[in-house]
Amino acid sequence: MNQTARRIGRSLALVLPVVLVFSGTLAVTSVPWAGPPSDTQLLTASAENVSVPAKPRAPEDLLRERLLTELEQKDPGVALTHLQRAVEQSPSLSRHCMSIARELGTAAVRVYGPTEAQSYSRPVCDTSFAGGVAGAS
Repeated sequence: MNQTARRIGRSLALVLPVVLVFSGTLAVTSVPWAGPPSDTQLLTASAENVSVPAKPRAPEDLLRERLLTELEQKDPGVALTHLQRAVEQSPSLSRHCMSIARELGTAAVRVYGPTEAQSYSRPVCDTSFAGGVAGAS
């Protein structure tokens, strides 16, 4: 009896996977969308049509971009005032204050020239604006 059970078990172990694969293949081919290739529309992925979600931008990058736009549209004084207020409202931005102010100074020289850019200099973020003006001059 024990030998017979083993023999049946071995037979099932060999036959069962084949039966499962065959029945799965039949199930897939019997669904409506699996018709002959001429009847179905093939969908292909194209890199041109794939939408890649934008990475979230850091608050300091958003602030930098906004201030550079203000500098060009208004004047460096407005941008420096808004930088100072942003750092006061969100102290986590203080570690980026010097680099943002330096970039504002460099951009001010490009837009207004070195003399006028220097006239907007004030002690925001440890005079980094003036350092950016001097570096760009």
